[in-house]
Amino acid sequence: MQSNHRPTFNEIDFADLEQAIADHAALTPLLCKTIQQANNAIKQRFLAGENITLLVKDRATLIDWILAHVWYRYFGNDNQDIALIAVGGYGRGELHLYSDIDLLILLRHENSEEHKINIEQFITLLWDLKLDVGHSVRSIERCISEATADITIATNLMETHFIAGAESLFNKINTAVSPHKIWCGRQFFEAKCKEQKQRYRKHYDAVQNLEPNVKEGPGGLRDIQVIGWVAKRHFGAATLHDLVNHRFLTASEYATLMDGQEFLWKVRQGLHILAGRREDRLLFDHQKNIAKIFNYKDNAHHIAVERFMKDYYVTITAINRLNEMLLQLFEEAILYCDKPTNPIPINDHFQSCHGYIEVTHDAVFTHSPSAILELFLLLQQHTELQGVRASTIRLIRSSLPLIDNNFRAKKQNRDLFISIFRQPRGLTHQLRRMNRYGILATYIPDFGKIVGLMQYDLFHAYTVDEHSLMVLRNLRRMTVPEFAHEQPFCNKICNRLTKPETLYLAGFLHDIAKGRGGDHSTLGAQVALDFCLYHGMKNYDARLVSWCVKNHLLMSATAQRQDISDPEVITHFARIMGDQHHLDHLFLLTTADIQGTNPRLWNSWKASLLQELYRLTSQMLRRGFEHPVNETERIQDVQAAALDLLTESSTTNTAAVQALWGNFNNDYYLRYRPDEIAWHANAIINSKEIPIVLLKEEISRGATSIFIYAKDQAYLFASVTQALDEMGLDIVDARIITNNKGYVLDTFLVLDAEGRPLTNQPDIQQRVLRRIHQAAQQADEVCILSQRRISRRLKQFSGTPQITFSTDLAKDQSIMEVTAIDRPGFLAIVAKALVECGLNLRNAKISTFGEKVEDIFYLTDQNNHAIHDKKRFTAIEQKLHELLDTKTSPNLNSNL
Repeated sequence: MQSNHRPTFNEIDFADLEQAIADHAALTPLLCKTIQQANNAIKQRFLAGENITLLVKDRATLIDWILAHVWYRYFGNDNQDIALIAVGGYGRGELHLYSDIDLLILLRHENSEEHKINIEQFITLLWDLKLDVGHSVRSIERCISEATADITIATNLMETHFIAGAESLFNKINTAVSPHKIWCGRQFFEAKCKEQKQRYRKHYDAVQNLEPNVKEGPGGLRDIQVIGWVAKRHFGAATLHDLVNHRFLTASEYATLMDGQEFLWKVRQGLHILAGRREDRLLFDHQKNIAKIFNYKDNAHHIAVERFMKDYYVTITAINRLNEMLLQLFEEAILYCDKPTNPIPINDHFQSCHGYIEVTHDAVFTHSPSAILELFLLLQQHTELQGVRASTIRLIRSSLPLIDNNFRAKKQNRDLFISIFRQPRGLTHQLRRMNRYGILATYIPDFGKIVGLMQYDLFHAYTVDEHSLMVLRNLRRMTVPEFAHEQPFCNKICNRLTKPETLYLAGFLHDIAKGRGGDHSTLGAQVALDFCLYHGMKNYDARLVSWCVKNHLLMSATAQRQDISDPEVITHFARIMGDQHHLDHLFLLTTADIQGTNPRLWNSWKASLLQELYRLTSQMLRRGFEHPVNETERIQDVQAAALDLLTESSTTNTAAVQALWGNFNNDYYLRYRPDEIAWHANAIINSKEIPIVLLKEEISRGATSIFIYAKDQAYLFASVTQALDEMGLDIVDARIITNNKGYVLDTFLVLDAEGRPLTNQPDIQQRVLRRIHQAAQQADEVCILSQRRISRRLKQFSGTPQITFSTDLAKDQSIMEVTAIDRPGFLAIVAKALVECGLNLRNAKISTFGEKVEDIFYLTDQNNHAIHDKKRFTAIEQKLHELLDTKTSPNLNSNL
């Protein structure tokens, strides 16, 4: 037996174990107990703060010991035709608590039937021990053949250690798969670079994902491993520290890499402990608990989990940056080693080498610190350049201390920075590069405060700095002709801007004051104004940027939380805009902001809502505030337009239409378009049965419209919203009208689970019609709460609903605003509570922001008047707290 080295576990007497095994004791219960004791010991040592590197190595040593003794039971100690070899991460001697144990059973001969039964029994025993074993059984010839064809297998065979059996076979396979035999350094490097690009794409090329993968994501452990693989394959480096000796890494860079690996190893070990299995995803489910394990605490402005995730993002950004630099250095050493170096001069400071910009000498930044910013401007202006040469990246990093108050005070540097925003191309790429290299955080200390800053919610998918650059990217994309087809409406507006840099700066700075406490829009507006004026912008332009930052949430809030069919809402919003120029800027910024917050948030409905608000506001600005829209005039225009549409059909009974319309109040004509009113009238007049349920695509609104005409029933709204929820449809808008005859006209705008209308889905549309018709017929029954399970992510949030009331005397209605944690059947729950409290629902504005809903309900009493009795408000508030409080609601907690 080759592995006699005993692991270090004080809880386990390995001498007694060895004696029991020698006495042919039953292995399964004996080793299961040993593994459980070792796992518990590793957990306790980890939670006590013991060095993670030692724990990872101890786990691998333990598994070596177990496998060697099990192997001896089945194969003896003298069999020279078979060997057991650790490969992959286990081959490196690194095993986290529940890591895969990758094994190669190496045969001297291809078809060794004599070992088949023993191999099967050996692997079965390992499974009985609950070890996550991944194994392959191959001869040396087949190993060579498969490794030659598959870079993954070749990589696994690079990282091996011997466990038991014929050590001569182990030595032979190591020689057979060396770079002199297969996958030479150049081929291996090119394949690994291609593999990394594909891996990055799976993670959206973003370091700062909401739920990052510790192992596979950009900046994760795999980035470190890629460096090690290439170094070992081409340069013969046994450890990463050898790269210091080869002068690819400085001592401080090596320390950064090792500190990053240790941090990620700790996170991964914590994930394994929390999940009770192998888990490499830093899911929402675990982020808070990992922060707790690492003793992070809340402070004045950030909760513990946000502080932990900031450190996480800073760590993986540093690893990602070192990976980029090292792979480029490897590229020069491997791919260009036999090519002549003929630098092409760009100016006194810079030259191009193999398509990458580099300094002309190592003292460039020391002699001329402004060249640090000049480099990025040149990258924008010289599109033939692919990037920055690795040696220059290192020089930039070491020159960051040169960016101090004196540097910022120099007009030349301020002009260079603003010039970057005025270039016709490359703005997003270069600002992202500047962020990776630490330039933005150093040059703009306020920006440094938001680097790696995350917000623990389901609304923001990126850290604040990444989000700001994503918004900037969206704004730039709107202006590029080749992408005009993506958002033609925005592109048309962009073409009118005479100074697009004001828009770009607003996008770049709009969240600059996040995380300080207080209103980040107001605080950020002052930061933006000071920044722009300090950088020599004209007073008007600086104030425009500042105004955009201050109001960057206004347009979204108005569109999603107010009734934009109300002329008073439009008039108020238009007064804040002041002119078309400000409206254009805010519309573009709002669109880019929503798109850059979370890819799942933007949909055709939100696009149409913002465009409608933009269109109505533009009309108001053109009309002038001295000529407000007359309500009576507007109603007459809407009715006339609807009647024109109806009379296009020869079967329309005008008298019947006028009689029907006589039952509707003015609110109906203010909240529906002429085509909708004509659609309703035609269906109601020609229908022979009630309820009527209709469905059509609202192309202009980016949603599917479901219209219901039925006798008013207490639980109608609750029943319909529950049915829509059970079908997985997202209600984005609801309009409720009750006519003078006691019939309701309810319209729901819905999207599917992917945020899309039900376009070209006839089967689903028919199913929806049938289910809603059934819900409308059975609406007099008591509403049953939704049986859909709460999502994994939503389970991580709890809280008490925030409920506020106000009264709109002009419209004789009360307004209830509810902010609460989202949950299945939320609208049905609210509707049920309103019925039980004797209140009527007139209208609803539905908004979901990640894990939270912020819905507005317009209410009246049973006599259709505003509610003036505060006891009624207290009653509904208590009822909603009972049903919606995620800390106490039994319905919600039953799913946790």
